[in-house]
Amino acid sequence: MFFQLATKSLLNRKGSVSLTIIAMSVSIFVLLGVEHIRQQTKENFQSTVSGVDLIVGARTGSLNLLLYSVFRIGAPTNNVGWDSYTHVVSDPLVKWSIPISLGDSHKGYRVVGTTQEYFTHFSYGARKRLEFESGEPFSKIFDVVLGSEVAEKLKYSIGTSVVLAHGLGKTSFSLHEDKPFRVVGILAPTGTPVDQSLQVSLLGMEAIHNNQRVTQTLRETPININQIEFRQFQPKTITAFMLGLTSKIASFKVQRKINNFSAEPLTAILPGVALSELWQMMKVIENTLRLVSVLILIAALLGLSAMMLASIRERRYEIYLLRVIGAPPIFLFLLIELEALLVSMISIAIGTLALLTSLLVTNDLLASSYGLNINLDIITKSNFTYICTIMITTMIAAAIPSFSAYKSAKVY
Repeated sequence: MFFQLATKSLLNRKGSVSLTIIAMSVSIFVLLGVEHIRQQTKENFQSTVSGVDLIVGARTGSLNLLLYSVFRIGAPTNNVGWDSYTHVVSDPLVKWSIPISLGDSHKGYRVVGTTQEYFTHFSYGARKRLEFESGEPFSKIFDVVLGSEVAEKLKYSIGTSVVLAHGLGKTSFSLHEDKPFRVVGILAPTGTPVDQSLQVSLLGMEAIHNNQRVTQTLRETPININQIEFRQFQPKTITAFMLGLTSKIASFKVQRKINNFSAEPLTAILPGVALSELWQMMKVIENTLRLVSVLILIAALLGLSAMMLASIRERRYEIYLLRVIGAPPIFLFLLIELEALLVSMISIAIGTLALLTSLLVTNDLLASSYGLNINLDIITKSNFTYICTIMITTMIAAAIPSFSAYKSAKVY
């Protein structure tokens, strides 16, 4: 009876109740949406690279090294000598290494010179390895492997001829037209900067900057950096390199050794720590979005309170009848609270459903345009906490009209 009475009371005021529900639904949609996308963005951000114990580059700040080596943003202060690289990776504590050479581009997309270890050891997310949507890793000097976005946006496929350009701009007048590359592989989407990169061999990267002619025989020969024919294209410097160590405990020991390397000033960073530092720099934006969404919710709750307070005057006859049939004042207090709670629950259901529908519609767009893989499980621990908080604050906001009804009931 109590629930039915609250429902019928709300149905009698369809217009004002509907507007209140719409306002609250929008605010809940914004609040839960901002929180869910914030969490997912943070997870995507921190999973850009995983399984890498150290990233090493020329002496610079940790964030700068992380930005240009992982996110392909900015430029290095200097390069790392090949001799220094070979010396560091010869350490018994180093299990594997991935050298990286940057500096060229193709239609605005970064070109990454590396070795086949890149496809074997580089991982992202929950230790996911790079997978091929089609084709295979490069095996010849002028083979290129495309990230998923590069292939999709430029409409490239296996066998397409690609001409690289010197520099990082979208438009370049310094093209390596005499040494085109052939697409041999296309990587599956990862939601990381790998999607926006072209991967070539270190030898290929060096060959396009070398004036020596590359014979047709050499073009068709499987690459081997130690092979005599390829010695002329052995790089003298690289941009940075990633290290996998024999144990996590060895990370600090190797990091200290690299940072104190006497032959060349180097910086070794722990990628997880650097990623956390970078995310902390975006805390202001994160907290601003949270504040805006909370303020929208507060405005909606105040609107709910004002609507119910205004309705008390219209319901004097209803209150009088309830008192006549024996309803105590506390009954009316709880009735108004229940009505507010019902409005809140309906708004939560609509807001959550609208958010889920929006994510279903825009998920592919977010993944392809921004590299954001949004989980559709929106009832996370933090969002559940928000929902509980919304219901509690609704009851607090409804206390004013509920107390007004209580006072009115005492008069009769």
